[in-house]
Amino acid sequence: MDDDTPLAILNQLIQIPSQNPMGHDHRGPQWCEQGVSDWLCRFFASHNIPHRYDQIEPGRGNVIAKLAGHPDRSTILLDAHQDTVPVAGMTIDPYLGIERDGRIWGRGACDVKGPMAAILSTVARLHREPARSHAGLVLSMTCDEELGQKGAIDLVKRFGSGDSFLTPTPDLAIVAEPTELNVVVAHKGVLRWRIQTTGVAAHSSRPSLGQSAIYSMARLISGLEQLADELQTSGPDHPLCGRPTLSVGTIHGGESVNIVPERCVIEIDRRVVPGESFETILHQTRQALKNQCGIEFEMLPPDTSCEPLRDGENGTLAETLVRLTGQVAGSSRAIGVGFTTQAPKFAAAGLPTVVFGPGSIDQAHTKDEWIEIEQLNQGAEILYQVAKQL
Repeated sequence: MDDDTPLAILNQLIQIPSQNPMGHDHRGPQWCEQGVSDWLCRFFASHNIPHRYDQIEPGRGNVIAKLAGHPDRSTILLDAHQDTVPVAGMTIDPYLGIERDGRIWGRGACDVKGPMAAILSTVARLHREPARSHAGLVLSMTCDEELGQKGAIDLVKRFGSGDSFLTPTPDLAIVAEPTELNVVVAHKGVLRWRIQTTGVAAHSSRPSLGQSAIYSMARLISGLEQLADELQTSGPDHPLCGRPTLSVGTIHGGESVNIVPERCVIEIDRRVVPGESFETILHQTRQALKNQCGIEFEMLPPDTSCEPLRDGENGTLAETLVRLTGQVAGSSRAIGVGFTTQAPKFAAAGLPTVVFGPGSIDQAHTKDEWIEIEQLNQGAEILYQVAKQL
């Protein structure tokens, strides 16, 4: 490919739909990552960069590439996910890649095709130089980050498994997300589960013959609201990530307006700070609701559990990245954030891991998503300097 600038690469990536179905049964070329995966394989092939496609399920998989470096230097994993959130409700053309006012607009511009473009531009640049002049790179363009992180899970399982393409295991990991070129050394995790109440159905003309599952759920929701308030004042307080949060995101109950509902289900989003355990959170929530509400309910097994990113084991990598970013962009700092990434998957495999990239999380998932072109270019230059100097 002739034009390997971050902007040119991003413009092409934006034009390829890769919406995550988010658990729904959506079909068609606008869904899932296959189009982006195919483009990535063509990109690496055109640059004669060794790569492969690891299918995880039909239409979804990881594209993994390698760039050899100096044998005595670290090997860096650069990870970026291929999927975006859906485009419903956007006020701009999600796939046009409009450039104006120093920005480029479109779904994924910020989260995370912009940071991915910075990685790809850097790799194309390094590939034109002698291998001994830079660190080795493993590039993981993963699938399903926005929901189940299936791509990262599959990749980590291959580390140390005898997979020759991934041997030796990378030494460090930089996970691309929009951080405004700050270095995320800690972030919250997330735990999501459902609570169900069961009642007795009856005709709505004689509600006394039944028992409303929705009325029971209303009492539970009141208890959860109280618990959420308590977390903000007395929950564990992490110096970088702050306190945990709890939110009831969905509620479903009843079959018809003229039937006393026998079932109601809510879905809970609990943000987890480093140091908390999933098991303790579920136990404490169950006990608090029993004590406050005094009604029967069922807590269903969690369907999402993403660990927080813990600081303390990525300090050297963070310090280097902050220093190099300061030289290119003027300033950078090590921070903690409230959003969740797949970085803990790599940290759990023993890799010092940080989250870093151009763009702001404030633009991610928005109806008019964009990224600043200057910051996009700075992100690519910083990654180049990391590979040259780390």
